[in-house]
Amino acid sequence: MHDYLAIHPEVAEALQARKAVVALESTIISHGMPYPRNVETARLVERTIRDGGAVPATIAVLDGRIRIGLTDDDLEHLANSDAAGRGVMKLSRRDLPVALATRADGATTVSATMICAALAEIAVFATGGIGGVHRGAESTLDISADLDELATTNVAVVCAGAKAILDLPKTVEYLETRGVPVLGYGTDELPAFYTRSSGIRLASRCDSPAMVARILRAKWQLGLNGGAVIANPIPQSAALDQGLIDDAITRALADADAQGVKGKDVTPFLLSRLEELTGGASLEANIALVRNNAAVAASIAHAYAELSAETALPPKPHLTRTRPWY
Repeated sequence: MHDYLAIHPEVAEALQARKAVVALESTIISHGMPYPRNVETARLVERTIRDGGAVPATIAVLDGRIRIGLTDDDLEHLANSDAAGRGVMKLSRRDLPVALATRADGATTVSATMICAALAEIAVFATGGIGGVHRGAESTLDISADLDELATTNVAVVCAGAKAILDLPKTVEYLETRGVPVLGYGTDELPAFYTRSSGIRLASRCDSPAMVARILRAKWQLGLNGGAVIANPIPQSAALDQGLIDDAITRALADADAQGVKGKDVTPFLLSRLEELTGGASLEANIALVRNNAAVAASIAHAYAELSAETALPPKPHLTRTRPWY
């Protein structure tokens, strides 16, 4: 299995030493933002994690291998591949084996990033927002694979809640049914991605990285498999007006329906349309919240690494048996 795994030397060294590492997805680079803001944001987020004293591990599939940690050239490739005539697949759980077997380049969504992070034993992952139950799912059955991944894979996801284009109440209900803790980070309510409040009260609140780390350790030591959502609100200074974003989402959803946009194309279409409808404000908010999530994830990864060091076991063999990095 680990013949498919290639861990960047810096990341491998940090994992061996039980230092803080934060996983990052790559779909936000290839499918979530326009060039060159996407690669600028990727570099900014990695720098934010380093400033927080952790090691960033951006994840993607390149040349038939799962890459845990990317070079700057890799980031540029993912960000500008279409301009060079090279498509990059959008990878969820179902797509990973196809990309690996066909040696296709692919950017990982939340679910695929969780799978790859777990293979490398990275416990904390920062993203913008998770996928969830889409509006109208009662007739379309359009539910993101992210939710089932959170129910089965032991990785904590720091995010600004689920993307605001989704049905947030149904998303929270689904997570509850699947036993996924949703921890409000400094908040009693689920953040609504572009805004700090959704009106949906959460069962649990955490006000420090140490508390989050203790909850994660207790969960996994009990053998309760699955991740956790660390719901971290967008900074107040970057939050959008509720009426503005609600109106834009309504219009974007109508446009998607009129154009017959389906499946994995829905989210990239809606994000792009929102950027147009808000005059770029949604993109700026997205960048701000991703950076904020990265900073919080770095602090949580530190706290979790310290707890893990208390009951440290010998290094895992697969960290030294993956194929050479190149």
